Amino acid sequence: MVQKPQILGAKTVAKTRIFQVEQLDLRFSNGVEVSYERMRSSGNGAVLIVPLLDAETVLLTREYAAGVHRYELALPKGKIETDEDILLAADREMMEEVGYGAKNLTLISSLTVSPGYMDHVTHVVLAEDLYPKKCEGDEPEEIEVMPWRLDQLNELLLHDECTEARSIAALFMVRERLLSR
Repeated sequence: MVQKPQILGAKTVAKTRIFQVEQLDLRFSNGVEVSYERMRSSGNGAVLIVPLLDAETVLLTREYAAGVHRYELALPKGKIETDEDILLAADREMMEEVGYGAKNLTLISSLTVSPGYMDHVTHVVLAEDLYPKKCEGDEPEEIEVMPWRLDQLNELLLHDECTEARSIAALFMVRERLLSR
């Protein structure tokens, strides 16, 4: 089995309100020493929720995405607050973004994005048995909620505004889970 590299040192080389860049000095088992830079997340990770309005329909959000400077169709998501449980964070984010709570929340999996240089983890949560409940969120504008049929995921992939990989992966994971029930 391959042995993980030994961490010789770590120091912050840049920091913003959201990101922290860390230099990581490593020694591999073959003796080679290298420095990597990685982005450290600020917090406890995030939740990405797959809210099922019914057995065939998921609720998507259409929200401004600053990284690509456009509106993006994706699943509701948000950061996990300090000392907040994953499932409670999922329910809160769903109430803030789509105006529903869930009677049944299930942790499906955890995903990473660019694990070669980021330590951020997103927990995928399936939300079922929804009921209307709107809570105030921190979004600068109201988020558009779009129902989408799970049997039309291929058409969603053709949509110019649907490129968020975590949402795409989560939708297919949940669809497969539902088909195997």
